[in-house]
Amino acid sequence: MKTEHIRLSSSDTLTMIGTFSTMMNAGIPILETVDSLLEDARGNTKKILISIREDLIQGKPLHVCFSKFPLAFDKVSVNIIKASEEAGTLHIVLKDLRDQIQKDMEFTDNVKSALMYPFIVLIVFLAVLLIILVVVIPKISTVFLQLRVDLPLPTRVLIFASNAILHNLILLLIALLGIGFGIHFLFRIQRKFILHLLYTLPFVSTIIKGIDLTRFFRSMYLLLNSGVIITSALELAKDVVIRQDIAKSIGYAQESVLAGRRLSEALKERKDIFSGTTIKIVEAGERTGTLDKSMGDISNDMDYQVAKMLKTSITLLEPLMLIFMSILVGGMMISIIAPIYGLVSSIGGG
Repeated sequence: MKTEHIRLSSSDTLTMIGTFSTMMNAGIPILETVDSLLEDARGNTKKILISIREDLIQGKPLHVCFSKFPLAFDKVSVNIIKASEEAGTLHIVLKDLRDQIQKDMEFTDNVKSALMYPFIVLIVFLAVLLIILVVVIPKISTVFLQLRVDLPLPTRVLIFASNAILHNLILLLIALLGIGFGIHFLFRIQRKFILHLLYTLPFVSTIIKGIDLTRFFRSMYLLLNSGVIITSALELAKDVVIRQDIAKSIGYAQESVLAGRRLSEALKERKDIFSGTTIKIVEAGERTGTLDKSMGDISNDMDYQVAKMLKTSITLLEPLMLIFMSILVGGMMISIIAPIYGLVSSIGGG
């Protein structure tokens, strides 16, 4: 079984980690917990649990069992479990991990729900456009052609687009599929370059930055709270971010800490990434020896800020999209009505 290709949904991961946490806190041995989960497990969850059970019987620690499934359990989670096993605090850390996975799911759901409205509006617009081109335009164009009316350019464009769809439907579908496969192939071979271009867009860049910082500080909280040393935590947390400039900043911070400097000092040199308030909270955490708690506070605050930013942006985007769609549909209707009005006027004048 190729374990490196097995995935789990976020909800399945949350259920598994949550059950481990609950049953271990109740004093139930880990092997009995796996057996209990196996009774109702299906699909990839069952495959993972069977593998974990076999490894546990052989005496392997839980983090080794999890590390076989990199698409189900990321490096941060595996190293958190490893550190907690070594410190004998697995039952406590699993609860924290479960809570953080749940927060991450809620955060992702907020992002998805914020983006759902523009997507629905776009789908509705495309459906209306298709109906006009396939149903309305052919009937109107037949009348215009029979009466030999001199049509304005926008109307001729609509009639041309309608004829192209109706008379070349198969070719059009082949062309669309070809474009789709071309984009997919290009994305696979130039994924980093395309994503880099996407992430440099003004609005998208700001949102991605907020998401990255939330993930970074949340991961740092979990890692430090489980006993991972700060340099290793920075190395692992670097993998959870998307933007390369943020990853490089984290890498620089790791090098600075290895050289004997404080984390807050390294962050101060990248104020374009880390805000002054964030740096002050990190500095206070270093002073009081509660850096892990400070990281958790920052991640909660960033979570709220990104959710608020998304909500505000979508609230502003909704009327702009409606206005844009209305102008396009209205322009199409005017292109249809204007020749009819001109024809009626000429008949009335005659």
